[in-house]
Amino acid sequence: MNNLKKIGLSALAGSLVAVSANAGELAVSGSAEFTYTNKDGSTGSGNNLTGNPYGAQQAISFTGSGDVGFGELTVVRTLNDDGSSNATSYSTLDMGDMGTVSFDSNGGGLVGLGANDDILPTAYEEIWTGTSSSYISGANSNNTLGYANTIGPVSFSAGYQKDGATANQSESSASGAGVTGSSTSYYASVDMGALLGVDGLTIGAGASESTQNTTSTLDADTKYVSGNVNYSLGNVSIGYRQGQKNDGTAATASTKVSAYSIAFNVNENFAVSYGEQTAERDAIGSTTTTVDEEVTGLNATYTMGAASVRILNSVSDNDNFTSAAEQEHTEISLVLSF
Repeated sequence: MNNLKKIGLSALAGSLVAVSANAGELAVSGSAEFTYTNKDGSTGSGNNLTGNPYGAQQAISFTGSGDVGFGELTVVRTLNDDGSSNATSYSTLDMGDMGTVSFDSNGGGLVGLGANDDILPTAYEEIWTGTSSSYISGANSNNTLGYANTIGPVSFSAGYQKDGATANQSESSASGAGVTGSSTSYYASVDMGALLGVDGLTIGAGASESTQNTTSTLDADTKYVSGNVNYSLGNVSIGYRQGQKNDGTAATASTKVSAYSIAFNVNENFAVSYGEQTAERDAIGSTTTTVDEEVTGLNATYTMGAASVRILNSVSDNDNFTSAAEQEHTEISLVLSF
């Protein structure tokens, strides 16, 4: 006879459904996002948009967790839209003081520099969303092995990925025939409040390297380094970051980037932020000249219960290092969550 002690099904405050049994717990959450997007400018795809500006995305997330004897195992799967897209898929094993081991099959962005490429304070999205990029990269979220831990005031994480990996690759399978490269990524931060008593101040830095080799072609390594300082005092948060990409491929320019942002929580429902980013690409050859790409971003979010309205405007001058080129991205988003 089965001696099943407990099976429960409950709705938690209208926002979470959970099923509990001896072995663990399963939670289900979801969201629907509806957006209006406008693009304008002289470069990039979709400029001077005259077609359909409306979009939507629905997502259901399943999170299972339980004690496996030497740690807490958590498995997360997120399905988008019609259910055929496995947008997020990862597993973590929290072993307490021994740290957390993870396997990111797709989209988790859990560890290393890739998960911390741009963590400046913002009310909604990064400064460059829709117009540019952070210019910093780490190990991708495709079958990435990860580790993270916190010891005193120091938190650190690392990731490793073999090139040629396929997102959501199943067990007992392999991919990327002929590819021999790999990516490694590291990031560490220090809580200066715990270390020196400067509450609200965090300093972080990271690095990553991708070899991107194949059996037929040997490409030079690509390296990234980045550092950031974030400080929060009351309702105000400010941040600054610098980074550099060094591409060793012949005749390929290196890129330096710096950015700052400030975010202000007007009240418990409304927040705004503003930031600027400058990217500089090194000239190649004595006759080559470059211009700096300048990006500004304004964000705002208003939240009421499980509904949020978010607004983003990002403008890139000298877009993609092209003189006088401009790209503008404006987005209005409504998110309903349960």
